Amino acid sequence: MHIAVFSQYHTNPDCPATSRHYSLLKHIAQSHRVTLITTRTWEPQRLTQQYPWLPEGVEMRAADVAYENRMGVARRVLSFGQYAAYAFKEGLKIDKPDVIWGISTPLTAAWAAAQVARWRRVPWVFEVQDLWPSFPIAMGAVPSKLAQQRLFALEKGLYESARHTVTLSPDMTSYVRGLGLPEHKVTTIWNGTDLDLAAQATPEATNVLRAEHNLVGRRVVLYAGTFGRANDIPTLIAAAEQLAPRMPDVVWLFMGHGFDEPRLREAAVRCSAIRVVPPQPRHEVFKWFRLAEVSVVSFLGLPVLDSNSPAKFYDSLAVGTPVIVTNQGWTKELVEHHRCGWFSLAGDAPALASRVANILQDNKQRQLAGEAGKRVAYEAFDRQQLAVEMQRVLEQAAAR
Repeated sequence: MHIAVFSQYHTNPDCPATSRHYSLLKHIAQSHRVTLITTRTWEPQRLTQQYPWLPEGVEMRAADVAYENRMGVARRVLSFGQYAAYAFKEGLKIDKPDVIWGISTPLTAAWAAAQVARWRRVPWVFEVQDLWPSFPIAMGAVPSKLAQQRLFALEKGLYESARHTVTLSPDMTSYVRGLGLPEHKVTTIWNGTDLDLAAQATPEATNVLRAEHNLVGRRVVLYAGTFGRANDIPTLIAAAEQLAPRMPDVVWLFMGHGFDEPRLREAAVRCSAIRVVPPQPRHEVFKWFRLAEVSVVSFLGLPVLDSNSPAKFYDSLAVGTPVIVTNQGWTKELVEHHRCGWFSLAGDAPALASRVANILQDNKQRQLAGEAGKRVAYEAFDRQQLAVEMQRVLEQAAAR
């Protein structure tokens, strides 16, 4: 079977990114022919050269289209449009696929997949990574009511034209079904984590990392990921500054890059409890989670963000580090049900500081939460098993 994959952002484990699709494609390409239509956005950002850029068996068509988190709205729209145009053109050139896999975000990537599927008369599967256009609209990036209406109409049309829709969280699934899609046309396949990479975060490797970064004798609170507008970084900074006088041995590590990086670097200058760590390759990030006492997965208190399925959440659980979440959706329900983490209300810095203090003062509770999280990760979030599920969805879509 020939599968055409439309994804604007391809990464591998050498990149400071989740690399979800690298793991899924690696499995699927063992059984099927795969053509990936993407961009070279991430290729120059490889931090190491330990992994091939493409999994074995994957063919690639890549456009030189720039994109970064710091871009303004107009520049992002241009980037999205450039990729969509390229993907549409290339999708008509490649050998006819049996099924097309369109990955959003952005929504324009899924649009290109849908158009090629229509022209080539083949089914397509829509993977929803974030709820677009609800997310950019909630962030104020689409102020025009007319533009909002057109984007929502585009979104609904894509769901209706897809043979099947895959979401990354149960809250996303509820949203999609709320638009009228029947249950049998929607499947939740978690974002998940790479347990083989997590296993490399041994106590010995973690101790080396701790010594290299002058963290011996320090207790670490870790935020790893994008410093984006939606990630509520100012609240984390305020919590770190409030906690510092009470617990001087605690250090907050912020690992990543993005819009709020200048704000973080300014905070690190005035507060010794805050450190900014450069982005790390995917295969190294698990060691950083392993050395932390607790990690924080934070977003603004917007309902649309409650459905998010952040990779850092799964990665932390995979190495036995419990998580503080600020979403009021499925992540809150999961950490409370499995007792593998805690909830702290978004935007409330004093509450977050108190939550961290209480966690660090109760070693037994923290250990039990870490063990519980690791069990959940191994039972439900293994990307090797999630790849099997994704392959099944694609095969069934093509067969029907």
